[in-house]
Amino acid sequence: LQFGIVLDAGSSHTAMFIYKWPADKENDTGVVSEHSVCDVEGPGISSYSSNPSAAGTSLEPCLNQALGDVPKEKQAGTPLYLAQPCHSAHSITNMQASDTVLKAVAATLKSYPFDFRGAKILSGEEEGVFGWVTANYLLENFIKRGWLGEWIQPQKKTLGAMDFGGASTQITFETGDTIEDPRNEVMLKLYGQVYKVYTHSFLCYGRDQVLRRLLSKLLQAESYKATVSHPCWPTDYRKSLVLSNIYDSPCTEKERPSLTLNSTVTVVGTGNGSLCALYVKKLFDFTSCSFSRCSFDGIFQPEVSGNFIAFSAFFYTLDFIQTVMGIPVRLPGDLRDATKTICAMSWSELLQKAPKLEKRLPDYCAVSTFVYLLTTKGYNFNNHSFPNIAFQKKAGETSIGWALGYMLNLTNMIPAEKPSSHKSMLYNYWVILILLFVFTTLTSLVTAVCLLRRSKSSAI
Repeated sequence: LQFGIVLDAGSSHTAMFIYKWPADKENDTGVVSEHSVCDVEGPGISSYSSNPSAAGTSLEPCLNQALGDVPKEKQAGTPLYLAQPCHSAHSITNMQASDTVLKAVAATLKSYPFDFRGAKILSGEEEGVFGWVTANYLLENFIKRGWLGEWIQPQKKTLGAMDFGGASTQITFETGDTIEDPRNEVMLKLYGQVYKVYTHSFLCYGRDQVLRRLLSKLLQAESYKATVSHPCWPTDYRKSLVLSNIYDSPCTEKERPSLTLNSTVTVVGTGNGSLCALYVKKLFDFTSCSFSRCSFDGIFQPEVSGNFIAFSAFFYTLDFIQTVMGIPVRLPGDLRDATKTICAMSWSELLQKAPKLEKRLPDYCAVSTFVYLLTTKGYNFNNHSFPNIAFQKKAGETSIGWALGYMLNLTNMIPAEKPSSHKSMLYNYWVILILLFVFTTLTSLVTAVCLLRRSKSSAI
């Protein structure tokens, strides 16, 4: 086996993915798989801007795990990549600080025996496209090997991909429609096939930033009083927040009040689902559009078509609704009704349902409402198209996200041209030879049996 390592330095945390594939790999598909995953403890590396060296130190437990997961003789030839989505809020706030952090992290990575190939800040569009490549690669939608070893271009369509991270959300899908904004069009040539892909990344629409923006809207509405009610939080739940924790992001800085940011405000949950939906809706602009059609915020989007896979926080939100709450979701109306049920529950009722999820529990009402509005009013999924969304964390045993697509791209594992059929032809010759051998053996046996019967009958 060969190995590859990708560190996904997201906005809220860092994850390490170790991939494996056969050493004699011939640009096959579905062969690269996930060997192991390690979640780095603590926040994302961007939060270490005041102490860059600590960012590198935070990665060491996972890197030490990699030393055990990758055989010693393979380590020097194992490529190691680190990528940080540019939509990580802190890296946008201070690119210089982010650069310092990346340098400190690079120094730690170079001290390990792997083949460190650099750190990169990914654009939102790259995140979207690499996530789309990962999903379709794992599900063998580009190319697959037939049982005789021949290359087959599947006659099924590619899947659309929807990612919902901490700082941003992406939607990417193949389309035959005209893409009116060239910034949203990506042409890909994979295994000899050309794909016209629509992609857009919405900054400040990731889970963490949505919750911050929502808090900012509520504080504004109540003129930054000492105690503010939160319709999306459950009744009986309250928390004291420092204003700097809400306004130290580029997603909320325009709404920063003139108050000193070390001021504290007490936020009290009121569990009002309809008022919650009203405030979450204010985070979107559904009116302005200079194209023939838009999703929101004036962004062009063709009509969604075909099947989609929704991962990251999309999966966790729907998994909570269906597994913890026990509410099946098939149509948009099911999701809307589920959010109403969650929003009506008190803090003690929620804690009783899922005590292990205490940290995220207060926000499920707001996040579920956001996912409902994003998919239906934003992306325009309806009763016909919504059932085509699969909310999944993995394809097989491999996590879906941009990390695998990023590594496949950098290691040139997906060629532009269709792979050579040379190996497949050799394989076919072996199959033909085996079939001839079996046929010849069977013919000989049948002939022998017939001769034996003849000799017996003539003897009689």
